[in-house]
Order: sequence, then C-alpha cells, then structure tokens
Amino acid sequence: MSQSVSHIRFSILGGTASSVWMRISSEDFIKTAVMAAFGAVVSYLVSLLVKCIHKRLKRLRLKD
Repeated sequence: MSQSVSHIRFSILGGTASSVWMRISSEDFIKTAVMAAFGAVVSYLVSLLVKCIHKRLKRLRLKD
C-alpha cells in the first residue's frame, strides 16, 4: 500500500470518528458501560455454569 493511500484512509477514519464522537452523548457512554459490565458478568456466570455441567457429565461417564 502506498503512503498516499494510507494517509487517505486514516483521514477518512479520523473524519468519521470525529463526526460520530460529536453525536454521542454522555448518557450513551454510561449506557454502553453498564451494558458492557452486565454482559461481562452474564458471560462469566454462563462459563461457570457450563464448566459445572461439564464436570458433572464427566463424573457420570466415569461411573458408568
């Protein structure tokens, strides 16, 4: 990729990011942070549940 094409792509990305940044309110940031935290907690709990189920199934297979 030539250097001029790289500069054009970064300019387009920078302009897009700047226009989006101006439209996002602080409420959106807070909502996004809360949803991300909730998603992380749910993901962690589901992974623990799957791990527990996997252990139980493994024990049942060893008994048979």
